[in-house]
Amino acid sequence: MSAYAPAPAPVSYIYRDDHLILIDKPSGLLSVPGRGEDKADCAIARVQAEFPDALTVHRLDMATSGLLLMARSKDMQRALSGLFERGEVEKAYLADVWGTPAPASGEINFPLITDWPNRPLQKVDHEIGKPSRTQYETLSIQNRNARLKLTPLTGRSHQLRVHLAAIGHPILGDEFYAAGEALAARPRLALHATRLAFTHPSTGIRMEFEAPCPF
Repeated sequence: MSAYAPAPAPVSYIYRDDHLILIDKPSGLLSVPGRGEDKADCAIARVQAEFPDALTVHRLDMATSGLLLMARSKDMQRALSGLFERGEVEKAYLADVWGTPAPASGEINFPLITDWPNRPLQKVDHEIGKPSRTQYETLSIQNRNARLKLTPLTGRSHQLRVHLAAIGHPILGDEFYAAGEALAARPRLALHATRLAFTHPSTGIRMEFEAPCPF
């Protein structure tokens, strides 16, 4: 794993109101601080520099870009966290993967658990892993690679990355779960959180957001 060098690209604000903030996080930026002063620069810290009341609701992997939601009060943090826990937030990701999955669409259902000797890696474990489900759909094929739409039905750490690697189609540029040509194919992890949709806890209005894929 390479040393942390925070992405110089600024966070892009997609939406904000008195209750919540939605940003487009660049790849290479932590969602929350890591251990040590060298990992203090992160998405929540950058947002809090402008909006001190911002609070974390969920996370994206450092290497993943895309939509990241934050709350602006403890009550809203609890309400939004509840939406995620109950599966009431629609999420979609785009990923470029090695090879072309067959069938072209389907569901990956492999239980996952932390690979403790190799943290932060995760692994498939059919005995004690936690149930983990990912739907995928092939959107396009170019040369030896495919672009997929991914819908996580559960929210395990590294779920999308481990699931795709487990079926033989690792995400391009994944320094944890890809190797050889699949790793070298992209300068960054080709995974982007492109869509979030949920009912605003305060207003009751249905909110739908998309962030264009940067790769």
